[in-house]
Amino acid sequence: MINKEMRLFFKKFLPYFKDYKLQFAISITGMIFAAFGAAATAYIIKPVLNQIFINKDEKLLYILPFALILIFAVKSIGKYLQIYYASYIGLDIVKRLRDRMLENILTFEMDFFHKHRSGELISRTVNDVERIKTVVSNMIPNILRESLTVIILIGYIFYLNPKMAFFSIILLPLVTKPLSILAKKKKALSFNLQEKISDLTARLSEIFNNIEMVKANNVEKYEADIFKQENEQINKISRKTVRTTELVSPIMEILGAFAIALVIFIGGKEVIDENMSVGSFFSFLTALFLLYTPLKTVSKLYNQIQDAVAASERIYFILERTTKVKDGSKKLKNDISKIRFQNIFLNYDNNEALKDISFEVKKGEKIALVGGSGGGKSSIVNLLLRFYDPSGGQIFFNETDISTLTLKTLRSCISIVTQRVYMLNDSVAKNVSYGLKVDREKVIESLKKANAWEFVKQMQNSIDTNLNEFGTNLSGGQRQRIAIARAIYRDPKILIFDEATSALDTKSEEKITQALENISKDKITFIIAHRLKTIKNADKIFVLKEGKIVCAGDYETLLKECEEFRHLV
Repeated sequence: MINKEMRLFFKKFLPYFKDYKLQFAISITGMIFAAFGAAATAYIIKPVLNQIFINKDEKLLYILPFALILIFAVKSIGKYLQIYYASYIGLDIVKRLRDRMLENILTFEMDFFHKHRSGELISRTVNDVERIKTVVSNMIPNILRESLTVIILIGYIFYLNPKMAFFSIILLPLVTKPLSILAKKKKALSFNLQEKISDLTARLSEIFNNIEMVKANNVEKYEADIFKQENEQINKISRKTVRTTELVSPIMEILGAFAIALVIFIGGKEVIDENMSVGSFFSFLTALFLLYTPLKTVSKLYNQIQDAVAASERIYFILERTTKVKDGSKKLKNDISKIRFQNIFLNYDNNEALKDISFEVKKGEKIALVGGSGGGKSSIVNLLLRFYDPSGGQIFFNETDISTLTLKTLRSCISIVTQRVYMLNDSVAKNVSYGLKVDREKVIESLKKANAWEFVKQMQNSIDTNLNEFGTNLSGGQRQRIAIARAIYRDPKILIFDEATSALDTKSEEKITQALENISKDKITFIIAHRLKTIKNADKIFVLKEGKIVCAGDYETLLKECEEFRHLV
């Protein structure tokens, strides 16, 4: 009954248990207590009937009730120990799985995030791992306990009467085929269900992240209707899953009824012929009743594990995937004196974004990248940060190929401010110092340089004021200036501003432009801009069109000599 997928599932998850030897030993001990307690419950029926009710043994009347209490106490304590320590192991394994998943996801190249929706990744990290928790915490331990109980009870009924035991379990092999078919169907349904839940989570994420657009376009009903359709698909698959899962119980019940009927017939004849005592018969019957409960439980749990097998495939797609952007091993030992792009090509899937780009930038220079949409401006920035690797050519910091640098070294020397401003649901200070230790004086200094201190100091708790999710308690221009302060706080060697002043009014833009002049003197600065007045002081301006640099020079030179630049102006 254990198919290839299940063997692979156990192969991947059982090694985790080696880190919980003590807890696992206690849990196994609990299982043994519970299993022997179940067998002892059947065993005690024989002396109760034969010695007390038939032979009228008053002495045993005072002993056996206490023995029964002891048996149930051992069984209950054993079950508690098994459940608690199995849950302890399962919960800890799930915590480790979630940690590993996020750690691995965060190493992936940007292309991965463009192809997988955030809601889908959230669903895999939360919902799919939750299914694994149910298996590791409950199903596997319960299967082990119930299987042990089955083995002990089968041994006991063969001990009592081999003939009756043979006839009572002869029907068991007949059930394996339908259970195997149901398990395969359950796995397929579970995989589809998890995919649909991912779609639904992604849809909700899109709605909530773009709620302003939803309301502004008056499409609340449109979004609600799409959600209803996807939710109904989940409902249909869920109903099929329940139907498949619950078929196990009637199959086992009917099988059990046939077996018990057969035992009553054969056992009744044995008692009538005086080949078996009444106590032995009822002890056998009790053991058989106790046997079919764990058998039914094991069958049902086996079917339910298919849900986790499907989830594990989605989880291990993440855990076993490696990033296409490989980490280097070198660390930058010196300041960055120059950056050189040498014959760079970049393809996104089948689209050529950059074609034979070559240029050199020196420390203290401000480089502006201009051009129409799709020209390749953002692609150059993506390569600098190694969000992607070039399809051809090399990029050098000083004389070191950046592909040989550690990603931490590379990205720690770069600060970027993009058109899309990211705000955390945290204090202003934590937003400015994001990922670094909070230095309050440095935070305030960065806010001043970004022309943000004048409004932050008027907030109720100054730099300790909490910002709403997405910074909704700030204006667009204020969010932009907080983001610029964050870039300044990191004291980078390379500054990248992608439309960094696009959300500011003219007065604030002038102040920010002056601040950028002051902080960029000893750095390499890249500015992507559509408002060309912000780049008048750039040392070099590269005009990009269809992935190529068509013109290069300062503002005045390009006005005179570059038709494409004049067109942009």
